[in-house]
Amino acid sequence: MKLVKAVIRPEKLYDVMKALEKDGFKGITVMDVVGRGKEGGIQVGDKSYDELAKTLIMIAVEDKQVGKVVEIITKYANTGMFGDGKVFVCQLDEVWTIRTKKKELGVA
Repeated sequence: MKLVKAVIRPEKLYDVMKALEKDGFKGITVMDVVGRGKEGGIQVGDKSYDELAKTLIMIAVEDKQVGKVVEIITKYANTGMFGDGKVFVCQLDEVWTIRTKKKELGVA
């Protein structure tokens, strides 16, 4: 099982979430975050912005679903400009359901 984390533009969140939900990916965690990429922020006239508002989404999926989730995120979060974001895929060693106190099946 993998954890897909994507840092995207806040204005693209609705498009990404609707596309993921349409394909059956409903369990998504969303957080408002700030950060900057390798460009180190942006310069607008005399004003410098070192920390930019972004949205972090996280979704746990089976290994075979990673490609589809990454495809959806990169398609619907893309504006073609610097700062569109990044997608990170991490291995999940264990996943537990708090209510049942049971380990999820299918997790390596």
